[in-house]
Amino acid sequence: MSLRTRLLILVLAAMLVPAILVGLRFVQNRTSEIDAALANLAATADDIASDLGEKIQGTAQLHYGLARARDLDTRDKAACSAFLSDVREEYPQFTGILTIDPDGSLFCDSLRTNRTLDLNDRGYFKEVKNLQGVVAVEPVFGRLTGLSVLQIAYPVRSDTGALKFVLLASFNLNKFAEFHHKRLLGEKDILLVDAKGTVLVAPKGGGWSQPVGGSIAGSDLFRFAAAPDGEPFREITDGGGRTQIWGVARSPSIRKAGLIIMVGRSKDGLVAAANRRLYEDLTILAVASLLLLGGLWILTTVSIGRQVGRLAAMAKSLGRGDLSARIPEPHPGGELGGLMTLLNGTAESLEQQRAAIADLSHKLSQSQKMEAMGQLTGGVAHDFNNLLTVILGNSEHLADRLAGNKELHRIAGDIATAAERGSDLTRSLLAFARKQPLRPREIDIAEQVIGMEQLLRRTLGEHIECRFTFGPDLWPVSVDPGQLTTALLNLVLNARDAMPEGGKLTVEVHNSSLCESDLDVNGEPRPGDYVMVAVTDTGSGMTTEVAGRALEPFFTTKEVGKGTGLGLSMVYGFAQQSGGLVQMQSEPGQGSVVRLFFPRLATQSSEDPPPAEQTVTPAGHETILLVEDDDMVRAYVENELRTLGYRVITASNGPAAVELLRRTGDIQLLFTDVVMPGGMFGPELARQATALRPDLKVLFTSGYSQDPVRTPDGINARILTKPFRRQDLAAMLRSALSSRSR
Repeated sequence: MSLRTRLLILVLAAMLVPAILVGLRFVQNRTSEIDAALANLAATADDIASDLGEKIQGTAQLHYGLARARDLDTRDKAACSAFLSDVREEYPQFTGILTIDPDGSLFCDSLRTNRTLDLNDRGYFKEVKNLQGVVAVEPVFGRLTGLSVLQIAYPVRSDTGALKFVLLASFNLNKFAEFHHKRLLGEKDILLVDAKGTVLVAPKGGGWSQPVGGSIAGSDLFRFAAAPDGEPFREITDGGGRTQIWGVARSPSIRKAGLIIMVGRSKDGLVAAANRRLYEDLTILAVASLLLLGGLWILTTVSIGRQVGRLAAMAKSLGRGDLSARIPEPHPGGELGGLMTLLNGTAESLEQQRAAIADLSHKLSQSQKMEAMGQLTGGVAHDFNNLLTVILGNSEHLADRLAGNKELHRIAGDIATAAERGSDLTRSLLAFARKQPLRPREIDIAEQVIGMEQLLRRTLGEHIECRFTFGPDLWPVSVDPGQLTTALLNLVLNARDAMPEGGKLTVEVHNSSLCESDLDVNGEPRPGDYVMVAVTDTGSGMTTEVAGRALEPFFTTKEVGKGTGLGLSMVYGFAQQSGGLVQMQSEPGQGSVVRLFFPRLATQSSEDPPPAEQTVTPAGHETILLVEDDDMVRAYVENELRTLGYRVITASNGPAAVELLRRTGDIQLLFTDVVMPGGMFGPELARQATALRPDLKVLFTSGYSQDPVRTPDGINARILTKPFRRQDLAAMLRSALSSRSR
């Protein structure tokens, strides 16, 4: 007996009893299907409520983005309305988007109605004024449109926490209900009411009698829907004798918003659907049995065993994690061939995803490592600058006191020189951490490079051929010219060390527009217009492993004593802090190219560079309030100030300094560190101090600050960077004391 016949007999015997059982099961499933349909009403209501919750969350994210748009931070009502109108066109689910002033009056709206509205009586407006970073939600009928909407309000606050204005988006409940009505193929009715029983959106069916805006507050339907922990669905008979089964959403967030979502279906239609489904299932069972018998008769004539075996082998390989496995050609036609193609495509897709995940993981790890190094090196630089301030200052004192002893005077000078070298190292650390104080101004990079040409040629030596190329019509950029010079010199020195036997070096400057596919050294896209400075050498190049660590501070392949490992890390930090990026390519024996990209200035600055400060007299007699948390630095600076002839009052933190300003007599200058303990930093101390004494002059000092020093409005303050020499301190003091009062 053939395999085909055996399979056919086996299938006939196996199908007889299951067919009877399945038929009985279909009859039993009728009751279960009716129960499932009832439960589905509540589930559908919950799904609609969940979708509405996502729409509210999406609107909150839209508010968060709009709150930071400069187009809204204006008192130009027409411009504001035009901007909101453009936003509204992109989000048709809203009937309108508008802003409300803190006094409750409408300022601008996307409909450009130019109407005057007072929204102080709206519940969402009262609630949102007391919120911070979250939205207030309330279902109402819009005053501008008359439509039933869900008002979603978001408070926009200033840096001080004061309410600037309220963003309001009116989510169209009619369109929302219509969308879900179509999604449900019109088989179910959707009813939206507020917490008071007012109908916001009425069902599409003809049997519903209560119009939009009417109330169902006293009905059995509303009492069922408003019950906080009631049953999920209930059978309700209306005044016309029409029996309908309703399910209600029990979402706490939607109910908190004052909205009740119900989904209903007529009882007759629900039972009829179950009966129809029973007949359809029984018919399908009969037809399927016949088709199965016929199909088996045909399939058994085809050699399916081998094809199934190939599929099983492929599945086993995928189960072991071997994503490189494939089912080789040729594939049979039909479903088996399609399944083989699908499995091959799935394996290929999974293999690509695995590679992409590994690549993203590497990029994330590299970015986090560089950021952690930046935080660490910045903190180390801060502590070093405090120590170097004391060392450098005391070495000057020793040099003055030991002028008659040449040997000891030389030692004191060596200490000062070592302290200054330490200061250079901390500047490199701060450059990598992107915390160095920059003095950017608009420059022509080509002119800057041309001015360095002779210096770079002397640095390279005669055994290296040097070439400079410049693109036409270079865009203006804003960078610190001194730091640019240092960065370029570091790149040239690295290139020179990579070509001990000679070679070629090219410095190239031209405009460059980057797209999403152009990545920086961290693998991140930075599209935009830049001016590129590239340094290319024909040296020994770097391996992939070395290139991956080349930007880390203190990493170097040079011999001990021939490099600190801070050159490329300083270049990286300078480019990042200047708003630009770095790209690097290198292969062993093929040389290296490092590209720096600096962002193009949108408009050229018309301001002239500030004039150099005039030399001032270093000595003085005024009273200075010195605020410094480091005991050694405070003692050193106090001694220096007294040596320069000033009267000095000291404090170790901001609150203590404020108390001294309240009690002590005449004080001409506040000399304060930027970062201090006690909850009050230098800028805040300066603000409170000048409020107490309007004529008080301010001088900041800092070795490192997590954020740039922001001088409070109206205060003409200067900053002295640690470490500093005595003459720098004296000159800056006189400059600050000689400045004009506010």
